[in-house]
Amino acid sequence: MHDPRYLRDNLDTVRSALGKRGQDVPWDAVQKLSEERRALTTQAEQLRHELKKGSDEVARRRRAKEPAEEAIAAMKQVGDQIKDIEGRLREAEEALNDLALRIPNLPHQTVPQGTDATQNVEVRRWGSLPSFSFPPKPHWEIGEALGILDFDRAAKIAGARFALMSGTGARLERALIDYMLDLHTSRHGYREVLPPVMVNRQTMTGTGQLPKFEDDLFRLRDEDWFLIPTAEVPVTNLHREEILSEDRLPIRYTAYTPCFRREAGSYGKDTRGLIRLHQFNKVELVVFTTPEQSYAELEQLTGHAETILQNLQLPYRVVMLCTGDMGFSAAKTYDIEVWLPSQNQYREISSCSNFESFQARRANIKYRPGGGKKDAKTDFVYTLNGSGLAVGRTVVAILENYQQPDGSVLIPEALKPYMGGRDKITKE
Repeated sequence: MHDPRYLRDNLDTVRSALGKRGQDVPWDAVQKLSEERRALTTQAEQLRHELKKGSDEVARRRRAKEPAEEAIAAMKQVGDQIKDIEGRLREAEEALNDLALRIPNLPHQTVPQGTDATQNVEVRRWGSLPSFSFPPKPHWEIGEALGILDFDRAAKIAGARFALMSGTGARLERALIDYMLDLHTSRHGYREVLPPVMVNRQTMTGTGQLPKFEDDLFRLRDEDWFLIPTAEVPVTNLHREEILSEDRLPIRYTAYTPCFRREAGSYGKDTRGLIRLHQFNKVELVVFTTPEQSYAELEQLTGHAETILQNLQLPYRVVMLCTGDMGFSAAKTYDIEVWLPSQNQYREISSCSNFESFQARRANIKYRPGGGKKDAKTDFVYTLNGSGLAVGRTVVAILENYQQPDGSVLIPEALKPYMGGRDKITKE
């Protein structure tokens, strides 16, 4: 969410900076409400001044033992006007706040201009692409042939865009979760948390999912609770309505959760396999820090996610998203894309973003500089998050990059201790 004063005074600048990213924002309504709010605020201040003058006049008349009824009646009339204007002001502020919650974050100055993913900028690549003596198979064919993936039974149980993993496949998923959490906590300095996977409306609003993206979320029928689309939502809200001491920053959390998404806008995309499901597992990284340190933290957080792929010997690239491809709340985003041989292309496996103060304003998360001294002025923290990593997509990458001519799949060296020392996955 934007600073209301900055938005009021720099509306044209914000609109220009967002470009097509803000094409869904009703800018005329925002401007009209901003002007109405300003006019009502001025009127209210003038009337309060009149009310004070009237109160002084009544006091003077009473001290002089003069009739005060007329002045009292005038004060009451002014008071009634103030109540009316304050009511209209609250309505204008609520309407303006609702619209402000739908305005995307401003892109950082280093973000490339663009309208879609074709204008993202590649930053670096890592690893050598595998070569095969046979046509590489897609992960769903590999998994089904090995007996570790079952999409038909998943569809029977739940419907389309669900997966059932069993045997070594289920163990592989669990091994990846444990490996990622162990690495992030023991080497990268994150504190592990296990948050709720159902959250309230205020929590969803705090990270930017609401009100704009309600149609993309799963909501409980009889309660105003939502299933989380990512652990970013509950973990970022851990410090909602709190003032943190600067000497505690940066605070780094990691969390494994199942994630739930309607995928409402993905009709016809990735209809087979594990790439785009309604339910999937993910390990998330969340950071709270100061504005000055936030972009160094973004580079470090992205590097932490990359380490997982490097240790698993999976080739990938990092791209900086252009203005037209970034998420609603982000000021700058790096996507990490892993190589999938069956598709002959890189596909997203992690998205690492700096949200600056955008989420913190919505969730009212502040810090107090100077060691937390009470007389120090508070400011909003900067929040960051990234996938470290999407577990199902890591399974996809392992199955495809480590597939063998006989249909088996080698297990990456780093995962063998988590797989009971097993070297490969064979038909079950």
